[in-house]
Amino acid sequence: MSWGTELWDQFDNLEKHTQWGIDILEKYIKFVKERTEIELSYAKQLRNLSKKYQPKKNSKEEEEYRYTACKAFLSTLNETNDYAGQHEVISENMTSQITAELARYIQELKQERKSHFHEGRKAQQHIETCWKQLESSKRRFERDCKEADRAQQYFEKMDADINVTKADVEKARQQAQIRHQMAEDSKADYSSILQKFNHEQREYYHSHIPSIFQKIQEMEERRIVRIGESMKTYAEVDRQVIPIIGKCLDGIVKAAESIDQKNDSQLVIEAYKSGFEPPGDFEFEDYTQPMKRTVSDNSLSNSRGDGKAELKFGGKSKGKLWPFIKKNKLSLKLGATPEDFSNLPPEQRRKKLQQKVDELNKEIQKEMDQRDAITKMKDVYLKNPQMGDPASLDHKLTEVNQNIEKLRLEAQKFEAWLAEVEGRLPARGDQARRQSGMYDGQTAPAVNNCAQDRESPDGSYTEEQSQESEVKVLATDFDDEFDDEEPLPAIGTCKALYTFDGQNEGTISVTEGETLYVIEEDKGDGWTRIRRSEDEEGYVPTSYVEVYLDKNAKGAKTYI
Repeated sequence: MSWGTELWDQFDNLEKHTQWGIDILEKYIKFVKERTEIELSYAKQLRNLSKKYQPKKNSKEEEEYRYTACKAFLSTLNETNDYAGQHEVISENMTSQITAELARYIQELKQERKSHFHEGRKAQQHIETCWKQLESSKRRFERDCKEADRAQQYFEKMDADINVTKADVEKARQQAQIRHQMAEDSKADYSSILQKFNHEQREYYHSHIPSIFQKIQEMEERRIVRIGESMKTYAEVDRQVIPIIGKCLDGIVKAAESIDQKNDSQLVIEAYKSGFEPPGDFEFEDYTQPMKRTVSDNSLSNSRGDGKAELKFGGKSKGKLWPFIKKNKLSLKLGATPEDFSNLPPEQRRKKLQQKVDELNKEIQKEMDQRDAITKMKDVYLKNPQMGDPASLDHKLTEVNQNIEKLRLEAQKFEAWLAEVEGRLPARGDQARRQSGMYDGQTAPAVNNCAQDRESPDGSYTEEQSQESEVKVLATDFDDEFDDEEPLPAIGTCKALYTFDGQNEGTISVTEGETLYVIEEDKGDGWTRIRRSEDEEGYVPTSYVEVYLDKNAKGAKTYI
């Protein structure tokens, strides 16, 4: 089966068919391109959807994601985002492996097709030229034969006429011979051209055209194979991301399976537990007695009336209904939240106070770190006046010290309130008491003052100070945590570039070229903490050493 033998006379139709094949290929390229645009659009919409439902930072939504169901939803959003990424991969792979490749191939195909049909037209033009030459020689041979026949007839007529002179007869005879010779020459020329044409025609229909059409057939078959391979690639690009998409879906299933309803229920308890005890039974009030009716100490009206009823924690509450009163709601609406969070139930108040204490302790530590950095920098200026004026740091150092003192007083105030609440609530673990007793030495008087005449959130009760409300924290409980402090691990090594005489407290002397261990890198204050031996360590200026941090060491940074 060959186009050259079967379709030898269908040059124009083959030209149309191959152009149609190129159009089909271009249509397929356009289809794949539109598919990639759909994939990108879908991926973008999925990413926007995932981003839309992500919890906003520093908002109440972030607190909601403590619950396992919300965590699972967050995992679903993240997996959806990864899922969107796979559709972007599909788009990228289809663009590079199909669209771009076929675009290059179609340019080559057009060039090859143009070359083959140009060669075919050239062969057509050649055979047409040969045919025209044959027709021309044939007509000339026919004309010369007729001329020779007429010349012969004229000679015979002149030869038979007795009135014609011998010279005229001889002239007619010579003319007839010339015409006969011309006819013979035309005959020979026609015969030669005819043989040549027949040869060229055989070559055209049995060699040239079959060869050209065979090349066109092979070109068309390659195009068909190529579009088939592209369709396979189209499917394979999708198939390649199926395992990853499957992992995304598995991640969503795993997140759903990680939901723990009991844990979420416990978190609700921690979030909303008030710390109050349920009210006890009301005592029977006997109105049959002739004496003046007295209101029970445990009656609800008394608890709402004089504001002097006693509410004791740690024991059974006798007939008390904790009044979740309108007064607090009104004050909250007006934004008048007390500084000591006394508007909250005991348990929620304790959590808020503990949170505030932790925040203040972090601020104190931050200011202390800043003070240490300024002190070290001042020492550097004292030793190297050319680097700066030590007196210029005094104002900043004083300001930091004032901030520390202010924060400590603030922390002591909240520690006192926290100690008061913890004294009323059932005893917590030693660890919690140890944390809340960080500034115990200064907070004892504040506890006594704050423990007096405390009202419930609506001012409906007072509580007499008792021994149980006093917080006593031994110094040894706090100090024990710092006994036998282990030395810091080495996070790398350093080489001394210059000799440094560590004369100030906390510094260490090094000599040029000496190699030592780095146990604490520069925190931005210009000093690096190093160790020579177990009992010999201190700070040196960072500019005096070349540090080589261990990449595997905890907290180590990479320097280039």
